[in-house]
Amino acid sequence: MKTSREELLEKALKPARDAMILHPFYRGKIQTALKCPVRSVDDFAIWYTPGVAEPCKAIHADPSLADLYTNRGNTIAVVSDGTRVLGLGDIGPAAALPVMEGKALLFKYLGGVDAVPICLDASDPDRFIDCVRMLEPTFGGINLEDIAQPKCFRILDTLREEMDIPVWHDDQQGTAAVNLAGLFNALEIVGKKIGSARITLYGSGAANIATARLLAAAGAEPGNLILIDSRGALHPGRRDLEGSNPEKWRMAQTTNAGQITGGPEEAFRGADVVFSYTKPGPDVIRPEWISSMAKDAILFACANPIPEIWPWDAKDAGARIVATGRSDFPNQVNNSLGFPAIFRGTLDVRAKTITDGMCIAAAMELAECARETGLSEERLIPTMDESWVYPRVAAAVGVKAIEEGVARESMSREYLIETATRRIETAREMTAVLVERGIIPLPE
Repeated sequence: MKTSREELLEKALKPARDAMILHPFYRGKIQTALKCPVRSVDDFAIWYTPGVAEPCKAIHADPSLADLYTNRGNTIAVVSDGTRVLGLGDIGPAAALPVMEGKALLFKYLGGVDAVPICLDASDPDRFIDCVRMLEPTFGGINLEDIAQPKCFRILDTLREEMDIPVWHDDQQGTAAVNLAGLFNALEIVGKKIGSARITLYGSGAANIATARLLAAAGAEPGNLILIDSRGALHPGRRDLEGSNPEKWRMAQTTNAGQITGGPEEAFRGADVVFSYTKPGPDVIRPEWISSMAKDAILFACANPIPEIWPWDAKDAGARIVATGRSDFPNQVNNSLGFPAIFRGTLDVRAKTITDGMCIAAAMELAECARETGLSEERLIPTMDESWVYPRVAAAVGVKAIEEGVARESMSREYLIETATRRIETAREMTAVLVERGIIPLPE
């Protein structure tokens, strides 16, 4: 029996209602847990004073030993200033904390990575950079999150240059990697090639600018990319961008070979693919725009928490393949499928940074995993419950880091898969045991 539009809408709105019940029930989503035994109070002399002085002295003599004697090598900071949260905009650092806690939950459960949410009351980019830079002794990596553009680009570039640990902005590299994985398989289904596909990117924020950059690195023709912001398509004549937004200005010089100057109505026309990261829908993308796209149109409508158009309406308008950022719809193309594994592989080889090559390797592995288990118009990439995928992606990232010379440690693909699998299974089993024992209670 076909599901009615009313039933689909009810299902789509249910997570928001449940969230307002369960968040206050648990008062947060993460906590600190021990990873060493306490057999008796005598163990405190080992884990704390006086025994702890010995690893302290060892690290003082050789700072690289911090990853061996502490949990630093498996701990990252999830850092935000709350200026560009989901589809909510500038809601401030306190209101951003539930999102950062959720990110930390996914890092642990899906990637076995310990993550600490840090929301900074520092909307000035220089203050933000200073604060994050000072975290390096404690963390093995930095995940920047929900920072407004254009400052997010300077923050990322500066911290990557000045810190000796991997720093990335998930709204840039993470989103772009998963978008690329979805595109690889969507194009395979419809029989088109990335090098000849015309791709429109509706919205010119961090996600789509990074996606455009990664698409070009992966084989897309830059001239076939059209980015649109609130004033229309980016093109060399957009002098308003020259001083105010360097990243958009660079894109305006290298994309849009056809010199389209209009807005979405013009840029959608004839497009093979549209990536949309604008504002929550459902009435942001018009059905007639989709109807004007090329045959076998592919639409990524990825605004959160509501996509720019409901998937069923996009299909009715003529899209053959529709993806969103939501886990309760087919074809979730969400960076949660990428960042836990990408950081897992990065930390396991102690990489100094996360390169575009590592992100492309993650995208290719994600796409391959879906092909191995059954590719379809409603299954472009694996789903988050396929835990075997994450070690595979982690290993692909680690191998690429070794190949590119940014890894501090070298190991085989098989060993990386084994290490990642063990860490991820430990995180999942720990959660299961806590639930089974009633330590994490289930709501009535």
